[in-house]
Amino acid sequence: MSEAAYGRLRSRKRKELWINIITFVVVVFFAVLVLFPIWWIFRTSLMTNAEIYRYPPSLLPENWLFSNYERTLKVFQFWKYLWNTMIIIVPSCLAGTFTATLCGYAFARLRFRGKKLIWSLCIGSMLLPAMVTLIPLYIGWTRGLGLHDSYLPLILPYFCGGGAFNIFLIRQFMMSIPRELDQAATIDGAGYFRILFSILMPAIRPAMIVVALFIFIGLWNDLLQQMIYINSSEKYTIALGLTNFRGQLKSDWSLTMAATCLSFAPGVLFYMIGQKYFVEGITLTGLKN
Repeated sequence: MSEAAYGRLRSRKRKELWINIITFVVVVFFAVLVLFPIWWIFRTSLMTNAEIYRYPPSLLPENWLFSNYERTLKVFQFWKYLWNTMIIIVPSCLAGTFTATLCGYAFARLRFRGKKLIWSLCIGSMLLPAMVTLIPLYIGWTRGLGLHDSYLPLILPYFCGGGAFNIFLIRQFMMSIPRELDQAATIDGAGYFRILFSILMPAIRPAMIVVALFIFIGLWNDLLQQMIYINSSEKYTIALGLTNFRGQLKSDWSLTMAATCLSFAPGVLFYMIGQKYFVEGITLTGLKN
């Protein structure tokens, strides 16, 4: 290698190094911005109320009062609210993921009359604001079916396809899997369900986990519908329980922030378990060979 070529190579490597350093610094900066509110909530939950109102505020508590969590659990029925929330989320995630997979398989692989029209309506429903359907759905569930103060209006919709976006996600992932696999299985005598369960579902596992995570996050944060359909305090979910808890404590921010940390901890844990498949599913959707 000539001296000039070696100099260009060193210059290019130096340039790439600086680009990597700048990119890393920018990513760390934005990560700190995203995580800072979470840290502020956690740090507030470990302080006394007098320390919270002190000016200027400090980034670290003087005394790490983990006893605030013990006090919070005595007045905030976290385990009861978590159980009620899981009653909604577990069947919804399982049914929503399964039915979204069935619908995605039908749109990606099967041929039937009116397929393009039904697919267009499915995608078009994603553009419909949720507030437009909120009142008609409420009247239908309560006056039509008599489901007052029940979890069923929050669960049953996920038995009917799992949501338009979830169907779209599964369908796009299946479209990227070669049809030759289906044809080979058909030659061996496999039917539609055998192809789906034995060939396609193992291949789209990351997409199915992404769908389950989306359903989980949506239901975990869905305060509005839970507030509409659930009235009795015995059936409160974490979102409703936390809202009610804030109203009771008013200015006791240390216990309020402790309850907030307890409320989002299960969601963070669930995401951390499935984050590998979540990132893989988002990255490979529509791009997998």
